[in-house]
Amino acid sequence: MGFSRDSQRVVVITGPSGVGKGTLLQQLQQKYPQIHISISATTRSPRAGEVEGQHYFFVSPAEFQTMVTGGELLEWAEFAGNCYGTPRKPVETQVSQGNLVILEIEVEGARQVRQTFPDALQIFVLPPSLGELEKRLRSRGQDSEAAIDRRLDKAKEELAAAPEFDVQVVNDHLPTALATLEMALFGPHDSPGDPLPPEVLHHPEALGDPKALDDSKALEHPPTA
Repeated sequence: MGFSRDSQRVVVITGPSGVGKGTLLQQLQQKYPQIHISISATTRSPRAGEVEGQHYFFVSPAEFQTMVTGGELLEWAEFAGNCYGTPRKPVETQVSQGNLVILEIEVEGARQVRQTFPDALQIFVLPPSLGELEKRLRSRGQDSEAAIDRRLDKAKEELAAAPEFDVQVVNDHLPTALATLEMALFGPHDSPGDPLPPEVLHHPEALGDPKALDDSKALEHPPTA
């Protein structure tokens, strides 16, 4: 499959809620501040400490629907009763300037992005086990028992989609997962300012099999998001 320059500048990261995507991206951006992480729009209410325009663009359901019908979103999906979407213009602006843009989105949204950026690098982050994922969700203290059950049911569906993605990263040990993510993004010798070469699309050593998830694994460095 041929690489377009625009697709080289777009990276999609997805995985179940609570798997640690936010923590990985936070650490990645600390090391590589020139990376642009897309900010999603959402209809859910802000959580404690979340800042408008920094963590999300918080909009009403009516405003979100206007964005959908106006073609203002690159992708969107509904999750846990709320809608999330990626504003199109900021991503296209960053890409046109030659910057690397990372989208942290839902599986359904990742599939939509393939239509616009068919050669974008797509990365799936997995937990070491479903049991560990449940522990992380409970430790956050953000959801009711019913909400946790819904998230776990959704996680099972999402894990089944993991083989669709170019790279799979098991977030068992945070430094190792971060190193695997860096390898997938930049390769052993590239810098964030360089286009992503085709050879970084597939790293067998980074691939994880969701079918092999084992509840006996313990998390050494639990992520916070």
